[in-house]
Amino acid sequence: MPPPPEDQGESIPEWVVTFGDMMSLLLTFFVLLFSMSEIKEDQLQALIQSLRKEFGHATATVSLMPGHMKPITSAPSPLSSMGRAMRAHTMNGGAKVPAPVGDFPPVRAARSGNQTAIGGIIFFRPGQSELDPQSRQALENTAAVIRGKPQKVRIRGHTSPRPLDRRSPYMNHWDLAYARCFAVMDKLVELGIDSRRLLLEVVAENEPPDVRAEAVDPDKARDRVEVVLLDQFVEDPGGPPGRDAGIP
Repeated sequence: MPPPPEDQGESIPEWVVTFGDMMSLLLTFFVLLFSMSEIKEDQLQALIQSLRKEFGHATATVSLMPGHMKPITSAPSPLSSMGRAMRAHTMNGGAKVPAPVGDFPPVRAARSGNQTAIGGIIFFRPGQSELDPQSRQALENTAAVIRGKPQKVRIRGHTSPRPLDRRSPYMNHWDLAYARCFAVMDKLVELGIDSRRLLLEVVAENEPPDVRAEAVDPDKARDRVEVVLLDQFVEDPGGPPGRDAGIP
């Protein structure tokens, strides 16, 4: 017995298929929006990082820009200062206009060289260069800190601007400041500091008192010697180890 003939009715229009696909995509889109609305901040950040990794964000130019807020476009936004420089072609020297200055344009360096915060302040009695028990104790504490390090040590002598006594054994303030520096140097060498590391500087009464010195002893803030560890190594760090290196 032959099979019954198929239904010869009208076929489904093509636009219905396209419309169904569109509705499926819209439904998927709204489901995605709803799902993302329930994502917590940490999950959203993980999703963003995953997308950036897949699309090669790490190799893009925008990844080099500082900050967390990036521009939407792939090209970084120009800096506000670039417009001024481009007026006279940056490759040919930049803008031919004076650079802006602040409220206090002059910059003065009180002393040369780079110094660290390691060291100490040794105070003296007015017009004297001898170390008292308190100064010796301060030097012992300072020597314990700088001993065994390879950097040079600056010994900087200061004096107060008051006139010297007529019976003073020192000719002037420079002579007094140097005597103080030499006393500190001699004590440091006695405490085991290599003399090659020590640098003597004398400024006498020509510098104002240091803020740290005034905080410790306002009355003797000018009559002092500063012992500071420099950011500079000894020229010849080699040779046989000595007691300053902490090796017997």
